[in-house]
Amino acid sequence: MRPEIRAMQEGMERHGYIAEAAIATAAFLATEMRKPLLVEGDAGVGKTEIANVLARILNTELIRLQCYEGLDVNTALYEWNYQRQLLRLRLAERDGWNPAELEEVIFGRDYLLERPLLRAITRREGPPVLLVDEVDRADDGFEAFLLEILSDFQVTIPELGTIRAAHVPYVVLTSNRTREIGDALRRRCLYLYIEHPSLEKELRIIRARVPDVSERLGVQIGRFMQALRGRRLSKAPGAAETIDWARALVCLHRDSLDRETVEETLGCILKDPHDIAELGDADRAALVAQAQLSVASVP
Repeated sequence: MRPEIRAMQEGMERHGYIAEAAIATAAFLATEMRKPLLVEGDAGVGKTEIANVLARILNTELIRLQCYEGLDVNTALYEWNYQRQLLRLRLAERDGWNPAELEEVIFGRDYLLERPLLRAITRREGPPVLLVDEVDRADDGFEAFLLEILSDFQVTIPELGTIRAAHVPYVVLTSNRTREIGDALRRRCLYLYIEHPSLEKELRIIRARVPDVSERLGVQIGRFMQALRGRRLSKAPGAAETIDWARALVCLHRDSLDRETVEETLGCILKDPHDIAELGDADRAALVAQAQLSVASVP
């Protein structure tokens, strides 16, 4: 592994993100090449956390745009502060302002509400990390607009003209693959797909993120989660659920798994009622038995 990649990997691990070589390489190249990084994978595998960790490593601001169905340009880019403009108009009427001068004032930068995309472009303290989270939830029209922004890092506001990026931001886009991202946006980005963690990686995640968990319980949690993901589930739990479950069991002062503990805390890892119903008593008993195997051979 090249020293630069090793340094990125170690930096991510210092901030609690266990990254194999492929993840560290993608993060390094995204920062060095200043190309957007598109990260895909199931929910909970650590896509969003890559942007959070990069912001901490680079000691810069994280600016997040949460995508959703119906997201429009104004919400993502900018809006005018209409209430403040209206108040200024009322004051101007009282003071007898010239209408032409007034228009120039109320459509100035002081009355502009910067939304995430514009904030990422105008930040002057250095390049931020721009996280475009769950881009697959936005529609094709917004995706096309986003592609334009990522190509030039500039926007045109009719009342103010063209605003160019003071510093080109580092960009991370995430997708849960609820729909296919267009080829044009894919070509603009570096690409990374994150799988659910192996047992070895999951144990490292538990140890790093929940240091208070006992070694025996950590191993049992890891084995249980690995076996659980092998079942037919509509929403397989990710590493985020593993961390939540481990923290919950520490709060409950548990030092090992048993059927009663699993019954009481299953809602920490399964978030779909059909999955909970489908995991019958026999399945839960088998999973607990598998989790309780000897710890001696665990990495």
